[in-house]
Amino acid sequence: MRAENQLRTFLILLENYPAETPLYKFLPGYFRLNKKMGSTDRRIASRLIYNYFRLGKALKNYPPEERLFAAEFLCNNQENSFLGFFKPELAAQIALPVADKILILQKQYPDFRLEDVFPFAGHLSAGIDPMLFLPSFFLQPDLFIRVQKGHESAVKRILTDAGLILKTKDGQCLSLPNGTKLDQIFPAQRFFEVQDESSQMTAHYFQPKKWENWWDACAASGGKTLLLHALEPDLKLVVSDIRESVLDNLDERFMLAGIKKYQKKVIDLTQNFDSVLHDYAFDGIILDAPCTGSGTWGRTPEMISQFSVSRIAFFQQLQKTIGLNVLKYLKPGKPLIYITCSAFREENEEVVNYLVKEAKLILVASELLKGYERKSDTMFVARLLKPL
Repeated sequence: MRAENQLRTFLILLENYPAETPLYKFLPGYFRLNKKMGSTDRRIASRLIYNYFRLGKALKNYPPEERLFAAEFLCNNQENSFLGFFKPELAAQIALPVADKILILQKQYPDFRLEDVFPFAGHLSAGIDPMLFLPSFFLQPDLFIRVQKGHESAVKRILTDAGLILKTKDGQCLSLPNGTKLDQIFPAQRFFEVQDESSQMTAHYFQPKKWENWWDACAASGGKTLLLHALEPDLKLVVSDIRESVLDNLDERFMLAGIKKYQKKVIDLTQNFDSVLHDYAFDGIILDAPCTGSGTWGRTPEMISQFSVSRIAFFQQLQKTIGLNVLKYLKPGKPLIYITCSAFREENEEVVNYLVKEAKLILVASELLKGYERKSDTMFVARLLKPL
């Protein structure tokens, strides 16, 4: 009966889920309206619906419950009472490697094709291996934090004392199990930022110098500005975004990181904004461009089934427009750092090639950060110089 109730709850969740709304926003609101659900019920319901969407567009003609059973089989590797109740023949093989599970599903569901999980592989950036990228959607990425210098030992000790298994990555980067309740472990001041490993790795391309003027053009939550400040605290900083509410939220985060002097500007980068920046000239511009976010869909798998391939062209045009617009305020010989959290070549290499051709930029280096190999996000970064 318990498994049947869990399935019933899942189907109600799915029926009430509004498309275009991230699951991480929808689920808390749903649970607040259904207070009778205990913590275990909420945890299982969340797992089921997230796993369901990890199947992407595969088996799209099957009933939701059948798609859920296939997803539960692919996305778990430990004993599963839910799957054991409905599909004991699959539950008995749940510990097998994903590659073997795919073969099993192909026998049980002749229509199952791995390519249907993410049917946009033809648009992937060069260097991405589809046969590794696609199965990565069956795994929940890790939680990453960037520890402030000098506080590494203290943060590691607190996390270890809390019984967590953590991995030290590059520099100040730590990897933790997804779902770690950091607010409960660090109720007071904490000396780290939550930031994906690939996002942290983009900092290798910044190379700021003391007293320079830098602009984080699409600041959003301010993660790239925080990376920049950690590399060189003595900079003159401008942060901008099209959303004033987002910029208002930066103040507390910057204060905790020790960033005291910076300017905030509300700018629509697709328009003429010379009235705002007419007397500015920057030594470096970080353009973490608006994009499809396809490199982060391991965290938001619901986006796969909602995505239309026409959106790629929309974002590419947006990126080209913004890229050319911000260059007016970059000093000659200085870098534009172009970043996306996309896995699509149209948003990555093709935009960089466009900027090189149209603005005569010099491509110094670029890199596809293959997060699917590290249980993190897949991102793209390029360092380009404005000609003298």
